[in-house]
Amino acid sequence: MRMLLIVIALIVIALVLFALDIAVGEYQLPVDRVLDVLAGGGSRAQRFIILENRLPRALTAVVVGAALGLAGAIAQSILHNPLASPDLLGITSGASLGAVAVITLTGSAGTAAAIGVPLAALCGGLLTAVLLYLLAWGRTGPGESGVMGFRLILVGIGVNAALLSGVSWLLARATLTDAGHAQLWITGSLNQSDWSTLIPAAIGLAVAVAVAATAAHSLAALRFGADTTRILGVRIQTQQGLLLAAAFGAAALATAAVGPLGFIGLAAPQIARRLLRSPGEPLIASALTGAVLVLGADLAARTVFPVDLPVGVVTAAFGGPFLLYLLVRANRKATL
Repeated sequence: MRMLLIVIALIVIALVLFALDIAVGEYQLPVDRVLDVLAGGGSRAQRFIILENRLPRALTAVVVGAALGLAGAIAQSILHNPLASPDLLGITSGASLGAVAVITLTGSAGTAAAIGVPLAALCGGLLTAVLLYLLAWGRTGPGESGVMGFRLILVGIGVNAALLSGVSWLLARATLTDAGHAQLWITGSLNQSDWSTLIPAAIGLAVAVAVAATAAHSLAALRFGADTTRILGVRIQTQQGLLLAAAFGAAALATAAVGPLGFIGLAAPQIARRLLRSPGEPLIASALTGAVLVLGADLAARTVFPVDLPVGVVTAAFGGPFLLYLLVRANRKATL
Protein backbone atom coordinates (compact mmCIF):
# COMPACT_ATOMS: atom_id res chain seq x y z
CA MET A 1 0.00 0.00 0.00
CA ARG A 2 2.84 2.39 0.85
CA MET A 3 4.42 1.89 -2.57
CA LEU A 4 1.13 2.60 -4.35
CA LEU A 5 0.53 5.76 -2.30
CA ILE A 6 4.06 7.04 -3.01
CA VAL A 7 3.66 6.43 -6.75
CA ILE A 8 0.30 8.23 -6.76
CA ALA A 9 1.85 11.13 -4.82
CA LEU A 10 4.68 11.37 -7.37
CA ILE A 11 2.15 11.44 -10.23
CA VAL A 12 0.18 14.22 -8.52
CA ILE A 13 3.33 16.26 -7.86
CA ALA A 14 4.44 15.80 -11.48
CA LEU A 15 1.03 16.97 -12.77
CA VAL A 16 1.07 20.05 -10.53
CA LEU A 17 4.61 20.98 -11.60
CA PHE A 18 3.66 20.29 -15.22
CA ALA A 19 0.78 22.79 -15.06
CA LEU A 20 2.93 25.38 -13.25
CA ASP A 21 5.74 24.96 -15.77
CA ILE A 22 3.32 25.80 -18.57
CA ALA A 23 1.79 28.74 -16.68
CA VAL A 24 5.14 30.44 -16.02
CA GLY A 25 6.64 32.67 -18.70
CA GLU A 26 6.90 36.22 -19.98
CA TYR A 27 3.12 36.17 -20.26
CA GLN A 28 1.87 34.68 -17.00
CA LEU A 29 -1.23 32.49 -17.13
CA PRO A 30 -3.34 31.22 -14.24
CA VAL A 31 -3.26 27.46 -13.77
CA ASP A 32 -7.01 27.16 -14.31
CA ARG A 33 -6.61 28.83 -17.70
CA VAL A 34 -3.85 26.37 -18.58
CA LEU A 35 -6.10 23.47 -17.69
CA ASP A 36 -8.93 25.01 -19.73
CA VAL A 37 -6.72 25.28 -22.82
CA LEU A 38 -5.42 21.73 -22.40
CA ALA A 39 -9.05 20.59 -22.25
CA GLY A 40 -9.78 22.29 -25.58
CA GLY A 41 -10.91 25.76 -24.50
CA GLY A 42 -9.26 29.17 -24.34
CA SER A 43 -8.72 31.89 -26.91
CA ARG A 44 -6.67 31.49 -30.07
CA ALA A 45 -3.77 33.45 -28.56
CA GLN A 46 -3.81 31.35 -25.38
CA ARG A 47 -3.90 28.11 -27.37
CA PHE A 48 -0.93 29.26 -29.43
CA ILE A 49 1.12 30.21 -26.38
CA ILE A 50 0.34 27.03 -24.47
CA LEU A 51 0.06 24.37 -27.17
CA GLU A 52 2.78 25.57 -29.52
CA ASN A 53 5.31 27.25 -27.23
CA ARG A 54 5.05 25.91 -23.70
CA LEU A 55 3.52 22.44 -23.93
CA PRO A 56 6.46 20.94 -25.90
CA ARG A 57 8.88 22.31 -23.32
CA ALA A 58 6.97 20.87 -20.36
CA LEU A 59 6.46 17.51 -22.09
CA THR A 60 10.16 17.40 -22.98
CA ALA A 61 11.01 17.98 -19.30
CA VAL A 62 8.77 15.06 -18.33
CA VAL A 63 10.11 12.70 -20.99
CA VAL A 64 13.78 13.59 -20.48
CA GLY A 65 13.51 13.34 -16.70
CA ALA A 66 11.69 10.02 -16.89
CA ALA A 67 14.20 8.63 -19.41
CA LEU A 68 17.21 9.61 -17.29
CA GLY A 69 15.58 8.34 -14.09
CA LEU A 70 14.69 5.01 -15.70
CA ALA A 71 18.12 4.66 -17.29
CA GLY A 72 19.80 5.30 -13.95
CA ALA A 73 17.55 2.79 -12.17
CA ILE A 74 18.29 0.04 -14.70
CA ALA A 75 22.05 0.67 -14.63
CA GLN A 76 22.22 0.83 -10.83
CA SER A 77 20.14 -2.33 -10.47
CA ILE A 78 22.28 -4.35 -12.88
CA LEU A 79 25.68 -3.02 -11.79
CA HIS A 80 24.82 -3.07 -8.06
CA ASN A 81 26.22 0.41 -7.50
CA PRO A 82 24.41 3.70 -6.76
CA LEU A 83 27.09 5.57 -8.73
CA ALA A 84 26.17 3.82 -11.98
CA SER A 85 24.41 6.60 -13.88
CA PRO A 86 24.59 7.77 -17.51
CA ASP A 87 26.47 10.97 -16.65
CA LEU A 88 29.13 9.40 -14.40
CA LEU A 89 29.67 6.51 -16.85
CA GLY A 90 30.33 8.90 -19.73
CA ILE A 91 27.18 8.47 -21.82
CA THR A 92 26.21 12.13 -21.58
CA SER A 93 29.84 13.18 -22.08
CA GLY A 94 29.95 11.15 -25.29
CA ALA A 95 26.78 12.87 -26.45
CA SER A 96 28.30 16.23 -25.53
CA LEU A 97 31.47 15.50 -27.49
CA GLY A 98 29.45 14.65 -30.59
CA ALA A 99 27.29 17.78 -30.32
CA VAL A 100 30.20 20.11 -29.59
CA ALA A 101 32.15 18.64 -32.51
CA VAL A 102 29.33 19.53 -34.91
CA ILE A 103 28.90 23.03 -33.46
CA THR A 104 32.58 23.92 -33.47
CA LEU A 105 33.61 22.22 -36.71
CA THR A 106 30.63 23.07 -38.95
CA GLY A 107 29.34 26.26 -37.35
CA SER A 108 26.50 26.92 -34.95
CA ALA A 109 23.80 27.94 -37.39
CA GLY A 110 21.90 26.52 -40.30
CA THR A 111 20.71 23.05 -41.19
CA ALA A 112 23.91 21.38 -40.04
CA ALA A 113 23.35 22.60 -36.49
CA ALA A 114 19.58 22.00 -36.40
CA ILE A 115 19.84 18.39 -37.60
CA GLY A 116 23.47 17.51 -36.98
CA VAL A 117 23.72 18.48 -33.31
CA PRO A 118 20.99 16.12 -31.99
CA LEU A 119 22.11 13.35 -34.37
CA ALA A 120 25.76 13.73 -33.36
CA ALA A 121 24.79 13.74 -29.68
CA LEU A 122 22.82 10.52 -30.15
CA CYS A 123 25.65 8.83 -32.03
CA GLY A 124 28.21 10.01 -29.47
CA GLY A 125 26.20 8.60 -26.59
CA LEU A 126 25.56 5.25 -28.27
CA LEU A 127 29.18 4.84 -29.41
CA THR A 128 30.33 5.58 -25.87
CA ALA A 129 28.00 2.88 -24.54
CA VAL A 130 29.46 0.35 -27.00
CA LEU A 131 33.01 1.39 -26.09
CA LEU A 132 32.28 1.00 -22.38
CA TYR A 133 30.89 -2.48 -22.87
CA LEU A 134 33.86 -3.62 -24.98
CA LEU A 135 36.47 -2.18 -22.60
CA ALA A 136 34.74 -3.67 -19.57
CA TRP A 137 34.56 -7.13 -21.11
CA GLY A 138 36.85 -9.64 -19.42
CA ARG A 139 37.03 -12.74 -17.26
CA THR A 140 34.28 -13.04 -14.66
CA GLY A 141 35.28 -16.45 -13.34
CA PRO A 142 36.99 -19.71 -14.26
CA GLY A 143 36.33 -20.26 -17.95
CA GLU A 144 33.77 -17.44 -18.08
CA SER A 145 33.84 -14.04 -19.76
CA GLY A 146 31.53 -11.07 -19.49
CA VAL A 147 31.07 -7.61 -18.02
CA MET A 148 31.43 -7.02 -14.29
CA GLY A 149 29.67 -4.04 -12.74
CA PHE A 150 32.65 -2.69 -10.79
CA ARG A 151 34.89 -2.97 -13.85
CA LEU A 152 32.35 -1.15 -16.02
CA ILE A 153 32.10 1.71 -13.53
CA LEU A 154 35.89 2.13 -13.34
CA VAL A 155 36.13 2.09 -17.14
CA GLY A 156 33.24 4.55 -17.33
CA ILE A 157 34.93 7.02 -15.00
CA GLY A 158 38.09 6.91 -17.11
CA VAL A 159 36.23 7.23 -20.41
CA ASN A 160 34.16 10.09 -18.99
CA ALA A 161 37.31 12.00 -18.08
CA ALA A 162 38.77 11.45 -21.56
CA LEU A 163 35.58 12.60 -23.27
CA LEU A 164 35.37 15.73 -21.13
CA SER A 165 38.96 16.50 -22.12
CA GLY A 166 37.93 16.17 -25.76
CA VAL A 167 35.07 18.62 -25.21
CA SER A 168 37.46 21.10 -23.56
CA TRP A 169 39.88 20.81 -26.48
CA LEU A 170 37.14 21.50 -29.03
CA LEU A 171 35.99 24.54 -27.07
CA ALA A 172 39.54 25.87 -26.83
CA ARG A 173 40.10 25.75 -30.60
CA ALA A 174 36.65 27.06 -31.59
CA THR A 175 35.75 30.61 -32.52
CA LEU A 176 34.26 32.77 -29.78
CA THR A 177 30.75 32.54 -31.28
CA ASP A 178 30.80 28.78 -31.75
CA ALA A 179 32.35 28.23 -28.32
CA GLY A 180 29.54 30.30 -26.77
CA HIS A 181 26.85 28.25 -28.53
CA ALA A 182 28.57 24.99 -27.59
CA GLN A 183 28.95 26.05 -23.95
CA LEU A 184 25.25 26.90 -23.83
CA TRP A 185 24.34 23.47 -25.22
CA ILE A 186 26.48 21.50 -22.78
CA THR A 187 24.94 23.26 -19.77
CA GLY A 188 21.63 21.57 -20.65
CA SER A 189 18.65 23.74 -21.55
CA LEU A 190 14.96 23.32 -22.38
CA ASN A 191 14.77 26.69 -24.16
CA GLN A 192 14.97 25.18 -27.64
CA SER A 193 12.56 22.33 -26.96
CA ASP A 194 9.91 21.68 -29.59
CA TRP A 195 8.01 18.75 -31.04
CA SER A 196 10.99 17.71 -33.21
CA THR A 197 13.23 17.29 -30.13
CA LEU A 198 10.48 15.70 -28.04
CA ILE A 199 9.54 12.82 -30.36
CA PRO A 200 12.97 11.06 -30.51
CA ALA A 201 13.33 11.32 -26.72
CA ALA A 202 9.82 9.91 -26.27
CA ILE A 203 10.67 7.00 -28.58
CA GLY A 204 13.79 6.23 -26.56
CA LEU A 205 11.78 6.28 -23.33
CA ALA A 206 9.09 4.03 -24.82
CA VAL A 207 11.68 1.49 -25.99
CA ALA A 208 13.39 1.46 -22.58
CA VAL A 209 10.03 0.98 -20.84
CA ALA A 210 9.10 -1.86 -23.20
CA VAL A 211 12.45 -3.63 -22.74
CA ALA A 212 12.32 -3.24 -18.96
CA ALA A 213 8.73 -4.56 -18.87
CA THR A 214 9.47 -7.61 -21.00
CA ALA A 215 12.68 -8.35 -19.10
CA ALA A 216 11.25 -7.67 -15.63
CA HIS A 217 12.05 -11.22 -14.46
CA SER A 218 15.62 -11.01 -15.73
CA LEU A 219 16.12 -7.55 -14.20
CA ALA A 220 14.92 -8.79 -10.82
CA ALA A 221 17.27 -11.78 -11.04
CA LEU A 222 20.24 -9.61 -12.05
CA ARG A 223 19.93 -7.76 -8.76
CA PHE A 224 21.23 -10.88 -7.02
CA GLY A 225 24.64 -12.48 -7.34
CA ALA A 226 25.80 -14.30 -10.46
CA ASP A 227 25.25 -17.77 -9.03
CA THR A 228 21.69 -17.02 -7.96
CA THR A 229 20.96 -15.43 -11.34
CA ARG A 230 22.11 -18.56 -13.18
CA ILE A 231 20.02 -20.79 -10.91
CA LEU A 232 16.99 -18.70 -11.88
CA GLY A 233 17.68 -19.53 -15.53
CA VAL A 234 18.76 -16.06 -16.71
CA ARG A 235 21.43 -15.59 -19.36
CA ILE A 236 23.42 -12.97 -17.55
CA GLN A 237 25.40 -11.34 -20.35
CA THR A 238 22.57 -11.40 -22.90
CA GLN A 239 20.01 -9.83 -20.58
CA GLN A 240 22.54 -7.47 -19.08
CA GLY A 241 23.58 -6.22 -22.52
CA LEU A 242 19.96 -5.81 -23.69
CA LEU A 243 18.88 -3.84 -20.62
CA LEU A 244 21.96 -1.62 -20.58
CA ALA A 245 21.56 -0.93 -24.31
CA ALA A 246 17.96 0.18 -23.76
CA ALA A 247 18.91 2.32 -20.75
CA PHE A 248 21.89 4.00 -22.37
CA GLY A 249 19.98 4.50 -25.63
CA ALA A 250 17.21 6.30 -23.76
CA ALA A 251 19.78 8.43 -21.93
CA ALA A 252 21.54 9.31 -25.19
CA LEU A 253 18.27 10.35 -26.86
CA ALA A 254 17.31 12.42 -23.81
CA THR A 255 20.70 14.15 -23.90
CA ALA A 256 20.38 14.73 -27.64
CA ALA A 257 17.07 16.52 -27.02
CA VAL A 258 18.14 19.08 -24.41
CA GLY A 259 21.84 18.64 -23.71
CA PRO A 260 23.35 16.95 -20.63
CA LEU A 261 21.32 17.28 -17.42
CA GLY A 262 23.71 16.21 -14.71
CA PHE A 263 22.87 13.91 -11.81
CA ILE A 264 19.21 13.17 -12.70
CA GLY A 265 20.08 9.57 -13.57
CA LEU A 266 22.13 9.35 -10.37
CA ALA A 267 19.73 10.95 -7.91
CA ALA A 268 16.27 9.90 -9.11
CA PRO A 269 16.64 6.14 -8.45
CA GLN A 270 18.19 6.72 -5.03
CA ILE A 271 15.50 9.19 -3.98
CA ALA A 272 12.78 6.81 -5.20
CA ARG A 273 14.41 3.91 -3.38
CA ARG A 274 14.42 5.82 -0.11
CA LEU A 275 10.86 7.02 -0.55
CA LEU A 276 9.58 3.50 -1.17
CA ARG A 277 12.07 1.86 1.24
CA SER A 278 12.62 -0.82 -1.38
CA PRO A 279 15.66 -3.13 -1.51
CA GLY A 280 16.36 -2.21 -5.13
CA GLU A 281 15.90 0.76 -7.43
CA PRO A 282 12.17 0.92 -8.38
CA LEU A 283 11.78 1.59 -12.11
CA ILE A 284 8.40 3.34 -12.24
CA ALA A 285 9.07 5.49 -9.18
CA SER A 286 12.55 6.35 -10.51
CA ALA A 287 11.09 7.54 -13.83
CA LEU A 288 8.46 9.62 -12.02
CA THR A 289 11.07 11.06 -9.68
CA GLY A 290 13.24 12.01 -12.64
CA ALA A 291 10.30 13.81 -14.26
CA VAL A 292 9.57 15.65 -11.00
CA LEU A 293 13.22 16.69 -10.61
CA VAL A 294 13.51 18.11 -14.14
CA LEU A 295 10.14 19.89 -13.96
CA GLY A 296 11.04 21.33 -10.56
CA ALA A 297 14.49 22.39 -11.75
CA ASP A 298 13.05 24.08 -14.84
CA LEU A 299 10.46 25.90 -12.76
CA ALA A 300 13.12 27.01 -10.25
CA ALA A 301 15.47 28.13 -13.03
CA ARG A 302 12.81 30.53 -14.33
CA THR A 303 11.30 31.81 -11.09
CA VAL A 304 13.74 31.62 -8.16
CA PHE A 305 16.71 33.45 -9.69
CA PRO A 306 16.88 37.03 -11.04
CA VAL A 307 17.63 35.75 -14.56
CA ASP A 308 16.53 32.64 -16.42
CA LEU A 309 19.11 29.89 -15.98
CA PRO A 310 19.64 26.74 -18.05
CA VAL A 311 17.98 23.86 -16.26
CA GLY A 312 21.27 21.94 -16.30
CA VAL A 313 22.80 24.51 -13.94
CA VAL A 314 20.09 23.83 -11.35
CA THR A 315 20.32 20.03 -11.65
CA ALA A 316 24.10 20.20 -11.27
CA ALA A 317 23.78 22.43 -8.20
CA PHE A 318 21.42 19.89 -6.66
CA GLY A 319 23.27 16.78 -7.85
CA GLY A 320 26.74 17.69 -6.65
CA PRO A 321 25.85 17.68 -2.93
CA PHE A 322 23.75 14.56 -3.43
CA LEU A 323 26.75 12.74 -4.94
CA LEU A 324 28.84 13.75 -1.92
CA TYR A 325 26.09 12.43 0.34
CA LEU A 326 26.15 9.05 -1.41
CA LEU A 327 29.94 8.85 -1.17
CA VAL A 328 29.94 9.72 2.54
CA ARG A 329 27.14 7.25 3.22
CA ALA A 330 28.96 4.48 1.33
CA ASN A 331 32.17 5.25 3.25
CA ARG A 332 30.34 5.01 6.58
CA LYS A 333 28.88 1.63 5.62
CA ALA A 334 32.31 0.37 4.63
CA THR A 335 33.80 1.33 8.01
CA LEU A 336 31.05 -0.25 10.13
